[in-house]
Amino acid sequence: MNRTKRERCWGAGDDVLMRDYHDREWGVPLHDDRRIFEFLILEGMQAGLSWRTILHKRENFRRAFRNFDPVKVARFTTRDVRRLMADAGIIRNRLKILAAINNALRFLEVRKEFGSFDAYIWSFVGGRPIRNRLRSFKEMPARTPLSDLINKDLKARGFKFVGSTVVYAHMQATGMVNDHLVTCFRHRECAR
Repeated sequence: MNRTKRERCWGAGDDVLMRDYHDREWGVPLHDDRRIFEFLILEGMQAGLSWRTILHKRENFRRAFRNFDPVKVARFTTRDVRRLMADAGIIRNRLKILAAINNALRFLEVRKEFGSFDAYIWSFVGGRPIRNRLRSFKEMPARTPLSDLINKDLKARGFKFVGSTVVYAHMQATGMVNDHLVTCFRHRECAR
């Protein structure tokens, strides 16, 4: 079957990573704490940048951040910060790197309180994805009252680089919200 003939809401260009991310990951409900943590860090790193930039550095991020194991990231020291700042394969923004380490610590606190970060984050949507019926990208919000609420709660828990727009992008990436356009073949698949 030729997947390139299917109608997509985005990711249909020549960029194989973007297309594969659209076709296999974006909007798929995710309940694995390590992968949820990965997207939390990547979405924070994306702030002010394009997702394409982050996606093309994703393998470098995985290597640099110990496969996004929050326990390992929480143990990072100033030596690790220097190592990350010297790594041209990732985004070398000191504040974002420090936020990632801080967020690993906060992530572990939430996991201890709720049993898993998954249980915590999905509680905001009652454990079920929000299924939007968007017809164009003009309808797609950058943030919502719900992402504002989650942002407020995360910040109260000490998380950094988790503004409402970052939170909404995280919700989309982890399938808490299905924002595939109704004309996209993934809309129906992610709704199952």
